[in-house]
Amino acid sequence: MYKISEFAEITGLSKETLRYYAEVKLLEPAYIDPRNHYRYYDDGSFFLAILLAKLRRFGFTIQEMTSVMEDESFSHLEDLLMQKREKIQLQMEDLRQQTEEIDEFLKSGRDDTRDD
Repeated sequence: MYKISEFAEITGLSKETLRYYAEVKLLEPAYIDPRNHYRYYDDGSFFLAILLAKLRRFGFTIQEMTSVMEDESFSHLEDLLMQKREKIQLQMEDLRQQTEEIDEFLKSGRDDTRDD
């Protein structure tokens, strides 16, 4: 069993994040000491914490992460990951177009000043 500070260190999630995940029932401690209310996590919690950290890194919302944790099927997770991937690709294309528009705008401004 790991105290919350130890668990935070090994998972890369902050203590505040772990408390919040427990509050919204995403990742509850394996045990809470009734005397001092210390939270303890076990090895089984480790995999879930790493999964949640990855999902957060991929831009999943709390609702999406909850959906993954409730469904527990890889096909559901795979579908959500593919949707995220597609969304990111669209965002990248949009950013590429914006970059091109900025370049064109800068180029037109330079060309206008050279005509003087």
